[in-house]
Amino acid sequence: MNASVITRRHFGLGALTSLGLGVTRAGAQGFAGLSDSAQGFAHVMPGKVFSFPADHGPHPDFRIEWWYVTANLSGPDGIAYGMQWTLFRQAMAPGGEREGWANQQVWMAHAAVTGAEFHRTSQTFARGGIGQAGVETQPFRAWIDSWQMRGLDGMNAQTVAPLELTASARDFSYALHLDASTPLVLQGDGGYIRKSNGEQATYYYSQPFFTVRGRIGVDDKPVDVTGQAWLDREWSSQLLAPDQTGWDWFALHFKSGEKLMLYRLRQRDGSPYLSGNWISPDGRGRQIAPSDIELTPRGSVEIERHTLPVRWHLAIPSLALAIDCVPLNPRAWMGTSIPYWEGPISFHGSHEGVGYLELTGY
Repeated sequence: MNASVITRRHFGLGALTSLGLGVTRAGAQGFAGLSDSAQGFAHVMPGKVFSFPADHGPHPDFRIEWWYVTANLSGPDGIAYGMQWTLFRQAMAPGGEREGWANQQVWMAHAAVTGAEFHRTSQTFARGGIGQAGVETQPFRAWIDSWQMRGLDGMNAQTVAPLELTASARDFSYALHLDASTPLVLQGDGGYIRKSNGEQATYYYSQPFFTVRGRIGVDDKPVDVTGQAWLDREWSSQLLAPDQTGWDWFALHFKSGEKLMLYRLRQRDGSPYLSGNWISPDGRGRQIAPSDIELTPRGSVEIERHTLPVRWHLAIPSLALAIDCVPLNPRAWMGTSIPYWEGPISFHGSHEGVGYLELTGY
């Protein structure tokens, strides 16, 4: 699959003909033109000084960005679940924002709830400029229709907490309270993170320390849940190099309190572009050298003619880390406009814990 029609997290979605925007699957440089020229849009440069709460809001001079939350949850009986809530913004053309229906911002959201025996998903789109979707910073609110991530009274801009997170669809819903006392984490070099050996990069910060309580519903059956959540915020104008075909992304919560963000961008010549950040319980990050990352697929599943490596062995010798990652539900397939795999995982070996895995471009 061409890198420009890969979805998500990190990087947006396509096929927006339903909004009359003239973007087709065949022409899709996707919902972001992941490897398109960024001419006319703002560029990601090292040395940015982040400012909060302003940087919790949108950056319309850049072509794409997202507000992305995943959570590993469990019910009173110990049964495990996963949750995803994502809001994407896409600028269809550079320049100052236009008024009303002429606004060039397009919004898209995904929501999902996953269990060992089910994976429920929903997708929705909105046009900018008419109040149907957007992000405001004071008070903080990110929304599309009735789905929203909302700052509660006393929200701390440095921890992005407390928050209320809600979404509902025909066969599932959730309403969750997220809190954190550890400040957010700037990924890469002070929030500047490379995506290739060329100029591709993003501004990227995370809040991997959320604790969660609330309720999910599946087929009108409510379950009280608790757990851990991870927020990713990225924005850019050109994310992938032309020779990159997809990525494998991990966000891991360790029982000992550490966190790990790691991804592999797959390149056509077979040499992966690797990046990782080991985060201590107090929020300090340690960048991991690509040569110190060993990431090996150990088992796959076939879904809709896609072969997806959903079991992995991960080793980082400098951390004495060697773990095996397994999915809660191997069929956590996001059958959205441009499909991808995303779901909760657990891991064991030298360390134990839970997390989320995303696979695109297969």
